[in-house]
Amino acid sequence: MKAFSFERARTPAEAAAAVAQRPDARFIAGGTNLLDLMKLQIETPGHLVDVNGLQLDRIEPTRDGGLRVGALVRNSDLAADATVRRDYPVLSRALLSGASGQLRNRATTAGNLLQRTRCPYFYDTAQPCNKRRPGSGCGALDGVSRSLGVIGTSRACIAQHPSDMAVAMRVLDAEVETVKPDGQARRIPIADFHKLPGDTPHIEHGLAPGELITSVLLPPPVAGVHVYRKVRDRASYAFALVSVAAVLPPGGGGRIAFGGVAPKPWRMEAAEASLAQGVHGYFSQAFAGARPTQDNAFKLQLAERTLAGIFKDSGAKV
Repeated sequence: MKAFSFERARTPAEAAAAVAQRPDARFIAGGTNLLDLMKLQIETPGHLVDVNGLQLDRIEPTRDGGLRVGALVRNSDLAADATVRRDYPVLSRALLSGASGQLRNRATTAGNLLQRTRCPYFYDTAQPCNKRRPGSGCGALDGVSRSLGVIGTSRACIAQHPSDMAVAMRVLDAEVETVKPDGQARRIPIADFHKLPGDTPHIEHGLAPGELITSVLLPPPVAGVHVYRKVRDRASYAFALVSVAAVLPPGGGGRIAFGGVAPKPWRMEAAEASLAQGVHGYFSQAFAGARPTQDNAFKLQLAERTLAGIFKDSGAKV
């Protein structure tokens, strides 16, 4: 690990300004992803700004009946919150399926959204990776790609987004609240937050330099059956081959988002109207344009069968 300087910010705007002043500066909170990347010299920040003292660790109701989740709320605390378990159970279940208890006790809401891909070619600095070093190529295209993306990918990158929490946030239509270095606040719909790779896979989200996530806003609860199902190679401490977050209202239809299959949580609202035609009709629309490799083509069938199993087990109408 390379040497770096360190400071503790006193306000969100101060933290944002401190990071904006130095291109090599990064925020640090739980550090569950950043410190690993620093040890491997994938990330080499010269300056770290600690945001743990900013009092962004609260879960509070909003006036419209939703919930504001502070950026520093730990994953374990969010999953265990009584309101989340009652009104947003898909989120609680997604969080509890991720990582290990020790990591969930440290990982934060904002850090979970911002975690970087677990593509093995991104982590192997001897391999080309456009996400790690723009313009170097993508070793995964002709390599081992079993765990990687099947849709939303490009010739520059086929990495998948690793978060479970983000998939549930996507199905709930959450918004990301931020503060810019000049102190201005803004909201970013979760649908627009994560970026598809295109020709610039190193640009992973819509934050400006120095912009700090302060909270995630959940809209009022959606009635119905909430399900998060994660299919992986082992029962715990493993990333999803395929995951499905579903909110299935009593009258039929539903909201569906997938994880493990794309560079961002994958939800196609336009296809959800076709759920009345059955899972296969919906799936054909939601995954139109998929570009699997020989190694990971099985993910398409696995995703469709996982969704069909959710409808069958829940007794929801399609």
